[in-house]
Amino acid sequence: MKHSQNTNHGLVYSTELGRTCPACERSEKACICKNASISLPKDGVIRISRETKGRKGKGVTLVSGLPGEKIDDTAKELKQRCGCGGTVKDGRIEIQGDHRDTILSWLTQKGYKAKKAGG
Repeated sequence: MKHSQNTNHGLVYSTELGRTCPACERSEKACICKNASISLPKDGVIRISRETKGRKGKGVTLVSGLPGEKIDDTAKELKQRCGCGGTVKDGRIEIQGDHRDTILSWLTQKGYKAKKAGG
């Protein structure tokens, strides 16, 4: 492992992990401080939007603002409810296709405060 020359900083790069987070010193993919700050909503509202950027015109529905401890279970339930694939990236749920209305009604039934975001 390589350490930085300055003693004020921790591990910068590891041949085992690649780039590491300066705060928690884990790999960027396994960073716990980045995921915690993204997954917690500031105003308590879950936002549902649609995005096509970087996906060759294919649209996905993004769900952001869910509490971090429930995000994996919620993603699984949403994929089953919509009947399509999806993933969790950067503290957000990505569902393939445009399912904003389905997800909005499901989240409000579950008691979450949710709204559509974007155009």
